[in-house]
Amino acid sequence: MRYLLHPFLYRGLLPETFNNPFDYVPHPVCEAAVGDLLPRVEELMRGNPKGKMFGVLVVMKEEKLYYLAAFSGQLCDQSVLPGFVPPVFDFLDPDGYFKQHEAKISAINQEIDNLKSDGQYIESRKIYLQLQNDAEVAITAAKQKMLDAKTRRDAERSKRVLSAEEESAFVKESQFLKAELRREKKRWTEKIAEAKAAVDIYEKRIEELANQRKTKSEALQNWLFEHFVMVNYAGERCNLLEIFRDTVQQLPPAGTGECCEPKLLQYAYTHGLKPIQMAMFWWGKSPEGEIRHHLHYYPACSGKCKPVLTYMLPPEVLAANSHRDLSEQLEIVYEDADLWVVNKPSGMLSVPGKSHRESVISLLQERCQEGETPLVVHRLDMDTSGLLVVAKHKTTHYRLQKQFRDREIHKTYVAVLDGEPLPIGEEGRIELPLSPDLMHRPFQKVDKAHGKPAVTLYRVVGEHVVELHPLTGRTHQLRVHCAHAEGLGRPIQGDNLYGRRADRLYLHAARIAFAHPMSGEEMVFERKSAW
Repeated sequence: MRYLLHPFLYRGLLPETFNNPFDYVPHPVCEAAVGDLLPRVEELMRGNPKGKMFGVLVVMKEEKLYYLAAFSGQLCDQSVLPGFVPPVFDFLDPDGYFKQHEAKISAINQEIDNLKSDGQYIESRKIYLQLQNDAEVAITAAKQKMLDAKTRRDAERSKRVLSAEEESAFVKESQFLKAELRREKKRWTEKIAEAKAAVDIYEKRIEELANQRKTKSEALQNWLFEHFVMVNYAGERCNLLEIFRDTVQQLPPAGTGECCEPKLLQYAYTHGLKPIQMAMFWWGKSPEGEIRHHLHYYPACSGKCKPVLTYMLPPEVLAANSHRDLSEQLEIVYEDADLWVVNKPSGMLSVPGKSHRESVISLLQERCQEGETPLVVHRLDMDTSGLLVVAKHKTTHYRLQKQFRDREIHKTYVAVLDGEPLPIGEEGRIELPLSPDLMHRPFQKVDKAHGKPAVTLYRVVGEHVVELHPLTGRTHQLRVHCAHAEGLGRPIQGDNLYGRRADRLYLHAARIAFAHPMSGEEMVFERKSAW
């Protein structure tokens, strides 16, 4: 254990309580530990094209201060490296159960790949697809021939009265063409069935192998999760399957238990060390689609870590933080019989959440007259300040939402950005589709394959100040479009998710323009930011 306990120099005050890993500002003691660790990280990551999350846990042993270090997942294809805590369960032993069964799954993958690349399979599939296309063309032509003949017969009947012989001939022609269509369909059905039989020889085997792979993979994953036995603050033990059993997910996502936080706590708990504070930071290049900044600190992920850390840490650590009362800061900018326009302070929820904190809706509920109900038309993130429109009844709500859907409501935000200054007067358009990062909520990621369209217009009005005009309303759209390398490449100041934490998020909804839902009158409201 000795070589994993790193002594370091720190002369400041120690924190009174352990920090919430999902919502924290790194304590100076953690920053000192990270500073001591960085030379080793730099040496390890030299020449490594991928980034990596590292973490430190400051601990106390026999009244002396140390820190433990960890990395998420594997590094340099290894799970154990000198100076870093080991994994909770090392499943990468080349001769161990996991690797042996993983090899069997890999062999199945190889067999599937071989079948899919087999020349005879490729040719058979090509013939099958071509026959389907040819059949569609031929049958369409036969149907058109029938239609043309019917059109011609109907035209003749409309001109004159047909003789019995002519009518009989027309009937026979119709019957013949219908019979020809049936024969054409039958011919193509037989040809296609023969071609499909040749393809099915391969595809049935591929399906069988895929089912085998799925069964073996699920069994191996469950075996792995059973062997990830987590120890909590009270010395109790529980494997990952048991921890996730009562969650919405029910099963742990792949990679659960391999992040820095559970590794560090597990080692501390099993070696009698007292945890003081922890912090995680990113080193290197950001993963594609995600936003990670070199040497920025990040909270624990929700998808993999939240159930695990909820089990491992004392309940009071993850308890909701106390928040100041913001109710008096909510400004009513405009009110009539149909709607409110309010200026929301940073830190206030737009709608009630799981906590009992005040929100715009809960505060407006107190102002409602008989027959009025506050109905949210659009939202602002809790940390975003600015103008928000709230309807008083369903008709107003419906009409305002329609204006949003039809992009008839125009909003302007002002943001202060971190990083290098931008050329004043620069304008542009950012189009980066977004989707939720399911394993790391509430983060959003750029997803060009499956994301929803997200478009933002921008104009630089100061070296670090931009006006933002969202044409779509995706979650965290402006925050991601500012921070992402393919956007402005500069996170908004105070963005604790995509940038660096500060006293607040420097994003403000400064202007909104819309047609009054009842009168049609143009309504324009502006409020300068509080900074």
